[in-house]
Amino acid sequence: MYSVAISMPLIGMPGMMEWLIIGGAVLLLFGATRLPKLGKGLGEGIRNFKSGLMGSKDQDEEEEKGIVPSGDDSDEKIDKE
Repeated sequence: MYSVAISMPLIGMPGMMEWLIIGGAVLLLFGATRLPKLGKGLGEGIRNFKSGLMGSKDQDEEEEKGIVPSGDDSDEKIDKE
């Protein structure tokens, strides 16, 4: 009995033609006017995420040093009518 090895091609990164097809499909789905808005929203989201990470690092460093950040004044009493 002989065994035949079937070699399957490895799936790699898409080539230039695949990227063009993907870009064309995205352009058809969202339209040329919405793509800049989507890009802007994505960029702002990434920026907010990075600043949130940096903010948490800053807070961790302040907590290690014993510095308490001054947030809103929680000592103020709220008048209920």
